[in-house]
Amino acid sequence: MFYRGAVRRPATDLVEERCRSALQRVQGMPFRWSLNPYGGCIHRCTFCYVRAFEQRADRPSGEAYGRAVRVKVNVAAVLRAELARRSWQRELVSVGSATDPYQPAEGRYRLTRGCLEAFIDFRTPISLITRGPLVVRDIDVLSALSRRAQTSVIVSIPCVDEEVVRLTEPGTAPPRQRLRALERLVAAGIHAGVNLAPILPGISDDQARLAASIRAARDAGATFLWAGVLHLKPGTREHFLEALARDWPELLPRYQRMYAGRSYLPAGEAGPIVERANALRRAHGIADRRVLRLEPAPEPRQLALAVGT
Repeated sequence: MFYRGAVRRPATDLVEERCRSALQRVQGMPFRWSLNPYGGCIHRCTFCYVRAFEQRADRPSGEAYGRAVRVKVNVAAVLRAELARRSWQRELVSVGSATDPYQPAEGRYRLTRGCLEAFIDFRTPISLITRGPLVVRDIDVLSALSRRAQTSVIVSIPCVDEEVVRLTEPGTAPPRQRLRALERLVAAGIHAGVNLAPILPGISDDQARLAASIRAARDAGATFLWAGVLHLKPGTREHFLEALARDWPELLPRYQRMYAGRSYLPAGEAGPIVERANALRRAHGIADRRVLRLEPAPEPRQLALAVGT
């Protein structure tokens, strides 16, 4: 393996653009609003479900995906205007649902940080998901937001096997770097856990790999862990199967059978995988064990009512 810390990435074009809206309404998810300061992602994960959206938008979804990242240079200002509307009800916002908010461009543009500062000022709860260790740069604003609104950070670590990661997430930081970031977030009192997804049948779903990943999450202090199995929508399916044929050709017929005519693995096949992960999560004691626990303080009027003034 050549994976020893430095991530090898192809050249990426950063395309600056101005957005008309920051918050996007979402349907069929546990949250109603999402925010993505960037479009496109340098990580180029073979299984990335966003490839399906890119294909529908007539943008590259295959090998060229991630070679250009759209930078919404005015997103923080637009977000502030939207949060300032009288109609805004401070609903939960998912940050990074379609592209990583801490991919390398964030080091230059600091758009995610600017958005977090807006959420602080408007006491808006968020759930942020990332594969980027750069998230530790913003521990100060994430801590401040945690004191004003419910805040969670989800570190995506589908597997700690570095060979699997090298082949399926070619542009990401090694799992050990993400685990160190998680450890620092939790030590700061932030509610932070792991997204163990997607689990790849025949690749990362065996007992040993699942146990290693969950044990590593526990040792890093994860306050929660969620597991899910790969799904393949058109746009993602084609690229993933091409990568599978290259890296695990013996598994290609199995995947073609499992996902024939469907995007999601049947419950009878996905259920046992998730249950194994959940059993390991319970066995390893994944729980909120923060020494320092940051929680939102009551708003001034709520505090006044509580003390009867």
